[in-house]
Amino acid sequence: MIHSQAVIHPDAKIGDNVTIGPFSYIGADVIIGDDTWIGSNVVIKGPTSIGKGNKFFQFASIGEECQDKKYAGEPTRLEIGDNNVFRECCTVHRGTVQDRGLTKIGSNNLFMAYTHVAHDCLVGDQVIMANNASIAGHVQVGDHAILGGMTGVHQFVKIGAHAFTAGCSLVLQDVPPYVMASGQSAVPRGINNEGLKRRGFSKEAIAAIRKAYKILYRSSLTTAEAMPQLRELADEHPEVGMLADFVEQSSRGIVR
Repeated sequence: MIHSQAVIHPDAKIGDNVTIGPFSYIGADVIIGDDTWIGSNVVIKGPTSIGKGNKFFQFASIGEECQDKKYAGEPTRLEIGDNNVFRECCTVHRGTVQDRGLTKIGSNNLFMAYTHVAHDCLVGDQVIMANNASIAGHVQVGDHAILGGMTGVHQFVKIGAHAFTAGCSLVLQDVPPYVMASGQSAVPRGINNEGLKRRGFSKEAIAAIRKAYKILYRSSLTTAEAMPQLRELADEHPEVGMLADFVEQSSRGIVR
């Protein structure tokens, strides 16, 4: 159902069984997939592509021009997958030509009230951003990561899969997969043990990840010195391989 007081640009493409509430605005070059629910007073601008089954609550602003002063009106894009929830006052901005020209969000994510996803960010699947969490431009967030309320993530930082940041964390360097971090600036606090259990990781896999964490953070080794031991452990436990790859590829350095 599309409310009579919603404003829909004639070039927008609306799928089947889509609900759009009163006073919402859907702009040009917007594609909205089937079974999407859009409440009142939501603004969606394009070029933006939205998959199926998403929910947008009141006052969300989706696909707006970015806040980068270098942006000069180029037709950059936003892509959103399926079954995401964007709560009240979420803001998600399109990309810039200085990067890929694309902000991309996966599927099955929860963006709580007042969260912000800046230009050129890549957000995976099953991510939770709690109230007021914000990620700056060019940030990457891996699958199943959780950002606690009022977490602030510096531009170009990477958050690994299954990582967790506590509320009010200031993240200035990369957070490896499985790692819990907190503080201003954030430091590692252990592995996300409960999260891994909930996602079906075996006891053996969790034990291997814990051992890898100790090698990386509690052995008095430099990151470079720890890598051979991480690689050796990854040969026996593939879950550790994702951690080793992330650390090896980090350009900003990891939280220490």
